[in-house]
Amino acid sequence: MDYKLTRLEPVRVFHYFEELCSIMRPCGHTGEAAAYLVSFAGSHGLRCKKDDYGNVVIYSGATAGQEDAPTVILQAHMDTYMSGADRHDILKTVPEINYIDEYVFSRGQSMGAESAISIAYILSILESDEIEHPAIEAIFTADEGDRLRGALALDVSGLSGRFLISIDERNESQILTSSAGGLSGKMYVAVRYKEDRGEKYKIIASGFQGGHSGTEIHRCPGNANIIMGRLLHFLSSKVDFRLKSLTGGLMPNAIPRGAECEVILDKEDTGDFESLIQDFERTIQNEYRANEHNISIYCDYQGYFEEKVLYKRTQERLVFLLNTVPDGIQKISQEAVTYGLVQSSINTAIMRLGEREFFLESTIRSSITSEKEALSDKLRYLTETIGGRYEEYNEFPAWEYKNDSVLAPFVAGIYKSLFGKAPMVTGVHAGRECGVFAEKMPGIDMVSIGPDIIDAHTVQEKLSIASAQRVWIFLLEILRSFKSL
Repeated sequence: MDYKLTRLEPVRVFHYFEELCSIMRPCGHTGEAAAYLVSFAGSHGLRCKKDDYGNVVIYSGATAGQEDAPTVILQAHMDTYMSGADRHDILKTVPEINYIDEYVFSRGQSMGAESAISIAYILSILESDEIEHPAIEAIFTADEGDRLRGALALDVSGLSGRFLISIDERNESQILTSSAGGLSGKMYVAVRYKEDRGEKYKIIASGFQGGHSGTEIHRCPGNANIIMGRLLHFLSSKVDFRLKSLTGGLMPNAIPRGAECEVILDKEDTGDFESLIQDFERTIQNEYRANEHNISIYCDYQGYFEEKVLYKRTQERLVFLLNTVPDGIQKISQEAVTYGLVQSSINTAIMRLGEREFFLESTIRSSITSEKEALSDKLRYLTETIGGRYEEYNEFPAWEYKNDSVLAPFVAGIYKSLFGKAPMVTGVHAGRECGVFAEKMPGIDMVSIGPDIIDAHTVQEKLSIASAQRVWIFLLEILRSFKSL
């Protein structure tokens, strides 16, 4: 292997970083990374366990003087999102790592820097005979990016640590102390069709900025599915149209950027119909003028057709659901540490009108478990009220902020003493593996830290060298000071 980062300090951290970047480890393909970690443990005489799912745990005893310090769990995930790689050759397309000035990068492909640097930190600590540290239980999970599956499958009964440091943050100035839990609520409503004829139009709502429902929902972007439902309600009081098709959204975690439907109406209503669409577009563009700049809502005439369309009562139920389903920010945190952050939200992510059922999927997130459950109950109640059925799936637990955390102020104090400024102790509305550990290990005290990574998971991904160096110093000082915790 042609190493390019050999001049960077700390040498061993960047050595392991580069080796890990050479191992392709997208979700579902972390076997080679796990084998690498097992081999590392064997070559350094460290006890190691690999479970059936592919998670790896490595154990290291305390160094001299730290025997009485509490055991610390260091945690990282192995998998990454390999943006830019050819999907047909994703396990062979090795990133070409290099650095210029302040950043490590890879041309035309993401490096998987977030997981690579976190694992590199831990391995550099475990191999050293000079770094002072308490007893360590190092957890390396598989498939974090696939609904936290590795962490959910991990058996934690053999772990004794009650303090956990997750190296999974991309902003050095932040110490995370909470994350949202979530679930997807699936709503199904039976539909019936009849034959009809008339002028067919396709209605398109597009150009919405979208974004990740965990990290972008605080920007209050327009939701194309909700806007389409509102448009159908607006039209229903003005013209007699019959709904043929309805679709919107692509992924459960993505705020929908577009939606479309097809309708049939009588020829005498077409003039009013086209004018109403234009009026509605102007209304929505005005309402979202502060944060949406490319909204386009228009209709496209298809011709005269005989088609299957929804019965009127069926159509009314669907329009009712789309206009009453909760969406967007539901509650803002009032906690001192997470004040102003989104606490609970719903993203009406996917809608599909099929031959027998209308399907609507919403992603619920909340850093308070009871609020997540209450929002799911609301979706269930609404769906069942109109004769539909409701299912929950893909649930993952919240990492609730601990007012009595000992670790958070301890870690924040060390950062300030080292670098002369206080970090932001905060939370995130996206899911984190810490939520799984919080549920499996009641009472565990956790933080998540990490160096600055710009444009993570994209082909523009960059790791700040200076930040990676500071976080290394930071992490070593945390471990050295653990005996005073």
